[in-house]
Amino acid sequence: MAHNLIMARMIDQIRASKLPSGMMQFAARGALQVPSAENIEILVHLAVHNKVFGELARMTLAGWDEKASRAAAADPQTPPEVLNYMISPDNLRPALLPELLENPSLPQEQIVKLAVLAGRETIEALLKSTRVRSLKTVLETLKTNPYLKKEEAEEIKQAFARGVRPAPPVGDALAQKGALPGAAEGTASSATDVSVEHAAEHVEEIADPEGDESVSVYMTENATEIAAEGEKKFQAIGGMIELGSESTEAEAPLTVEQKSAVATPAVSSAAVAAAKKHSAKPERMNTLQKINSLDVKGRIQLALKGNKEERSILIRDGTKVVALAVLEAPKLSDGEVEKFASQKNVLEAVLRQIPLKRRFMKNYIVVRNLVANPRTPLDLGLGLMKNLLAQDLKNLSANKEVSETIRKLALKMFKQKTEEANKKK
Repeated sequence: MAHNLIMARMIDQIRASKLPSGMMQFAARGALQVPSAENIEILVHLAVHNKVFGELARMTLAGWDEKASRAAAADPQTPPEVLNYMISPDNLRPALLPELLENPSLPQEQIVKLAVLAGRETIEALLKSTRVRSLKTVLETLKTNPYLKKEEAEEIKQAFARGVRPAPPVGDALAQKGALPGAAEGTASSATDVSVEHAAEHVEEIADPEGDESVSVYMTENATEIAAEGEKKFQAIGGMIELGSESTEAEAPLTVEQKSAVATPAVSSAAVAAAKKHSAKPERMNTLQKINSLDVKGRIQLALKGNKEERSILIRDGTKVVALAVLEAPKLSDGEVEKFASQKNVLEAVLRQIPLKRRFMKNYIVVRNLVANPRTPLDLGLGLMKNLLAQDLKNLSANKEVSETIRKLALKMFKQKTEEANKKK
């Protein structure tokens, strides 16, 4: 009993970040002598709220014992913060997904978020879930997912036609509150219902008809080239982005009392090494993994309907028909094109395509960046130089990265414009 009280007090101190640095580091390694469920709860708290030891805690969670993790994922008594952390795309371990999806304590809203742009493996797990098949909002969301196969979409459509009947696990709070299709009409709404409505509104924004139309048009216009590329995998021009490395901290010495409260770290060096890959910039890793799992058609859909980060990666795709699809995206901003125009790690075809868009050529920064980009084909750069201002021509004449021809012509044009300006004075 006394030991339990000591541990409870210690856990409270961890949550308040009041323990010595060395002790906090042991907690972030999952080495406290507490039940696995409590260790996971502590680790999630540190991963979410602690700036110093959060990364170490995320690494520990990524390599945590799978059996214990599955038990926590399936337990309805697991705290919401832990379940929300586990289901987050940045932290999700595929092996835990079946248990998470069937856990009645996991809000439907979180499953909706997961379904928005789930990858193939996640979609298959969602469709196998008894609970998910009873959640109309989730199935509606899946219909907007660019990675959903035609036969799967047809199956969902037929399910709607037959009338989806919820058959959730016993005790599913969402079904009891009438949040699911088929629940009795007139049931009082709840906070969960409201959150699901907000998630559904977010899905409607993603399911952009303009994006769907652009995909259809692009696929039709480039059908021959798409077929020629076959199942070509994603390969970025210039190599992929560095994902960073883990920073380590010196371990503070422990007191005798503190040493008695800890055990040998539960995570092996191999697990930690494997987790490092997933701990650094998890959002970017998730996006890259998603893109790497797609074929040419899937990447084209993502290029046309995805978000800014996805476009910034796909513009570097070595498959021309994919990279050029980014320039056709309805939501592509001028700022993104300005950046693309200055990039050296894109295909020459991308740089040639930009000037063919009248909208892009109205943007002076795009023109200037294209001319100053050493990867821009010489003939294209020479043709665009006449649009540059005197100061930019002067800067270009001193730019050692561009060709000598560009520098010499820039200097000549600068002198001409300067003389003309002086004559007008």
